[in-house]
Amino acid sequence: MTIPVAPVSELEIPALPEVGVDVEREHAFERLWYVIIHNDDVTPFEYVIALLISLFMLSEEMADHVATTAHHEGQAVVVVRPRLEAERLIKVAQTRSRLDGYPLKFSMEPEAG
Repeated sequence: MTIPVAPVSELEIPALPEVGVDVEREHAFERLWYVIIHNDDVTPFEYVIALLISLFMLSEEMADHVATTAHHEGQAVVVVRPRLEAERLIKVAQTRSRLDGYPLKFSMEPEAG
């Protein structure tokens, strides 16, 4: 017994989407990541706040809250961003800190869900 097979020309093959189509929709479903700052005993509190304000665009009040939380709990969430943006922010923040002579450390974790 043979199974009839339609010729390829008669098959309905869905067209591939064009590159760049629905980029916003694609980002809407992208997994988000927590950018985390870690406390250390070397980096001055004022430096941490200034970095959080200038690089992560936090308000002074929010930057103070994040820095205080990291100081008391050992780490704190700074922002939640798509993976590539989180990686870029961490790289820039750690590079800036090293250039300024501080060992400030950042990491990232996927958002639960």
